[in-house]
Formats: sequence, C-alpha cells, structure tokens
Amino acid sequence: MTNNRTISEINEKIDKGEANIYTAEEFKKLIKKGDTPSFEDVDVVTCGTCGVMSGTAAILNFIISEPGEFIRASEVYINGVPAYAGPCPNEWLGSVDVILHGTAHSIYDESYGGGFLLKELLEGHEVDVRVESADGKTIENTITLEDITRGQLIGARMAFKNYTAFTNPNPESVSSIFAATPLEGNLRGLTFSGCGDLNPLQNDIPHNVIKEGSKVLINGAQGYILGDGTRSSPEKPNLMLSADLCKMDPYYIGGFKTGQGGEIYDTVAIPIPVLNEEIYNNLLVRDEMVDIPVADIKGRHLPLDETNYAELWGDYDLRPQYDRNRCSGCENCVVEKICPTNAFKNQRMNLAYCYGCGMCANYCENNAFDMNTGSVDLNINGKDVNIPIICRQSDRLRGNKLSLKLKKMIENKEFKL
Repeated sequence: MTNNRTISEINEKIDKGEANIYTAEEFKKLIKKGDTPSFEDVDVVTCGTCGVMSGTAAILNFIISEPGEFIRASEVYINGVPAYAGPCPNEWLGSVDVILHGTAHSIYDESYGGGFLLKELLEGHEVDVRVESADGKTIENTITLEDITRGQLIGARMAFKNYTAFTNPNPESVSSIFAATPLEGNLRGLTFSGCGDLNPLQNDIPHNVIKEGSKVLINGAQGYILGDGTRSSPEKPNLMLSADLCKMDPYYIGGFKTGQGGEIYDTVAIPIPVLNEEIYNNLLVRDEMVDIPVADIKGRHLPLDETNYAELWGDYDLRPQYDRNRCSGCENCVVEKICPTNAFKNQRMNLAYCYGCGMCANYCENNAFDMNTGSVDLNINGKDVNIPIICRQSDRLRGNKLSLKLKKMIENKEFKL
C-alpha cells in the first residue's frame, strides 16, 4: 500500500522544526554516495535552475513628469531600451505604464538590453527615461527603483525541463542566441543550457506538485506558477511564472550577451513536498539519466547525436580562477568584449556578476583564466569526435544558491508550502 502525506502534515512538521528538508544538490549527492534518504526520511526537496529565459518581461508603472505636461506616452525608452507603452494610457497623469521585454535591445547598443537594465534598476542605479508623447512632446528624466510604483515580472516560459545542446559542423561561424559569440564552425565548440537533475520540472514528472497556483521563488522573490508556459508540452514542459520585480535580488537576474544581442537570465527555485512514493521516486533522477540531443546550430531540430547532463556538467568547474599576473592588459581584451555578463572589466573579475559560462577560459589569449569546462565525445556523421564545451547558458551555482535560500526560508517559516 502506498504511503501518503498531506501538505498540512508537512507544514506541521516544519512548524515543529521536525521536517527533513534537502536541496536538490544535497539530495543528489547522497544518492551518488549510495546513502539515499528513504521516503520516510525526506519531507521536502528544494529544486532550482538558472538560465537564459527569453520569455521574460516586466510590467512597470512610474511617474515621469508633473500631471498635465503630456497627454499620454506613445514611445518610451529606458537607457535606450524600448519599453512598450500601455495598456493603460494614463491620460494627463504624468505617469506611464510600460511592458519591458527582457530581450529588447538598446537602440544605441545591441549587446545591452532588458536583462542588463533590470539588473541595474534592482542594484539601485539611476536610469535615463525618454518619453515621446502622443501630442508631439519629448519628456526626459531619470528614475530609480524607488520611483517605480509597481513592477511585476512575468516569465512566459521559464524553468525548461529539456534543452538541446548545439555545435556547428558548418565551415562558417553562425550567430545565434544559443551561443555567447558567433559559434565557430568545424565542430570547434559546444554550447548548452539546463541544470540537469537540479531542475524542478526534471524532479516532478508528470507535474504532481508543480501546478498552477503553487508558490515559488523567482530571483529571490516569492511568486506563483500561473500555469504552463508558452510552447510547453508534456515532452518539453516549461512554466509561466510571476513575482514582484521590486522584491527581487539582483544577483539572480541579469543580462547575457549572445551572438544575436543581449538576452536575460533568471533563477527559479521550487519546493517539492514529498507527498507519496511516486513523488519520492521521481526525485531519484540523476544527471546521467537525462538525455540531451546535440543539434546543428543552423538546424536546431536536426539532432546529430545525443549526450546527457552527467557528460555536460560532470565534476567540472563552476567558476574560473583568474590570475592577474598572467593578464597582459590587452588593449582590445577579448574576454572583456565577449564576457556575456560583463563580469570582467579593467583587468578585474567581478565574481558577483560571473555566470560560470566558461567563455573567458576558452578565449583568453594569455590563459589568465583557469577553468575546466569539459568536453563531450560524440559520433557525428559516422565520425568519432571530442568537442570542447565552450559556453554554458545555465548556471548551477546560482540555481543551488536559490535552492538553499528557499530551504532556509521554509525552515525559518518565511515560506509556507
């Protein structure tokens, strides 16, 4: 007979300080050591993922002028990034409602976009706003996060369970959102996304507990699952999520430069209450059990071969080690130019910005960055090849950190199941 628990019973154990709560990282490590907690010994597992999530948008309201100065906004630019005015016209109020896409690019700099802008706002920086009004006026001002009277982040598709890894068998380089720079040809590198066996959806197949209305953490702020995301399917599920932007931690959100301009990354953590043995058994998934197709970056849906997350993540480094003594301060520093999150500037590494993508270690001409990102053995067109992993578009370190934050919030009764 299958054992069952209720959310109320688990919450009662949490209130008494008796609940056994693990992060996905902790739980998977115990499995790999052969010391797997039994069903009776685990109540909640907090799972997390961090990655480029293109479907992210923010709805903002802020005051830009005194009432009566303009009739309504028709075009809005924030640090040069277009924000779409509406849906409410706010006629003669001096305020604007806008929708800002995380993938929107500045009219001045293609590599700067919504992700970078939202991070700057959350860090407390001033940003420039220009409004073109319906009555032909131009209003310019600056705002900070404190000037935003309401900000809500909505992810149209987040926390993907399944991804595809990409390489380029073609002779010429290919620009794509799936690589931080144009991906060199002749199988010189592989880029991938996904946090593997730490991903919430990977640990709850089918959605037994990850359902509409469930509470989650999005970039450190408590939010909710609105339902399945756009392009979601039983084979490749993702989620539509929302939370208060103004309560988010800038560490977990930001911009990510790609071969097609600036993108946005987010971090999501979701608790899995272990209500029955089916849910428990689903949590036993490991990286080597999660297959990932490898496709031609120009074909996307044409698999060349297959690998798994154990091969992609392995025991490889999550962050680079920077040796400033090896840095020659190149006038046109390759790393400073291509670092997707602008973590390296003026011969200094900002680890709070670092994403662990591996680009610096793979492209620095002086080997000033030490980081083992690994490689993958594949068979492509009948030929065995070993392809180096040159770019990760997901960050396990941030995913783990938010999972740990969620665990502590549950233990401290700041987050109720």
